[in-house]
Amino acid sequence: MASSLLRFVPVLLLAFGVAACSGGDDTEPGEPGATPMGRTFLSTQVQGEPIPGGGPLSLRFADGKVIAYAGCNTISGAVTLDDHVLRTEELASTLIGCPGEAADADRWVDTLLTSAPTWKLDGDTLTLRNDEQTVTLLDKKVAQPDKPLRGTTWVVNGLITPDAQIRSQAVIDAKPTLVIAEDGSVSGSAGCNRLTGTATIEPGQDGEKVTFRLGATKMMCPPEVMEVETVVLRALDGTTTATIDADILTLRNQNGHGLTLTAQ
Repeated sequence: MASSLLRFVPVLLLAFGVAACSGGDDTEPGEPGATPMGRTFLSTQVQGEPIPGGGPLSLRFADGKVIAYAGCNTISGAVTLDDHVLRTEELASTLIGCPGEAADADRWVDTLLTSAPTWKLDGDTLTLRNDEQTVTLLDKKVAQPDKPLRGTTWVVNGLITPDAQIRSQAVIDAKPTLVIAEDGSVSGSAGCNRLTGTATIEPGQDGEKVTFRLGATKMMCPPEVMEVETVVLRALDGTTTATIDADILTLRNQNGHGLTLTAQ
């Protein structure tokens, strides 16, 4: 593959300092024994300093870690939830430059997570509170239900190869699309050429198993578009595993190629 597709942003890690200050008032959980672990939450309200750039704040709790995103970089680290206090250590961040007000979102997230806020879980609502802020979050499955695989127009925003995950201007400009109708018929674009065919969908262990049988027109487009199309066609060649998180679809082919797509 030519170099134009490989101009993606490298993921680097930047260690954040960990504050030792205590959070706000003591908070009891809404459900005895319930914790946020294993769930993802999105902010719905912030009392105190607002999220630079508008957010929202996403907090995912899994395997003893918290993964946070508020519009710029992804921040993650080990977390404990003992005594209804959220304590983090060894936070790290990706290093992506963000424009405008969102550039300060990382500082906002780091301040919140290292302030040892108290937490309260009441059903699908998580509340974090420190001396300066109260952040209310809702379970992502409630705030942003998964889009249906069938009947949704999916737009490719990233390519997966055996060696890398690629986001580039070429992908954005080509704007490949995919639609699986209720009857299993497939339409869309690989970036240059139109796609038609069928898809068989079956339950799978790690997501739905989707087997594509597709054909495409034979037009020629600029080289950078054809490079995108080559990866799209490889990703949709045969059997894939499909997983959906809210409005994001990920397709992974057994041949090592795949796509990330956003619901239109």
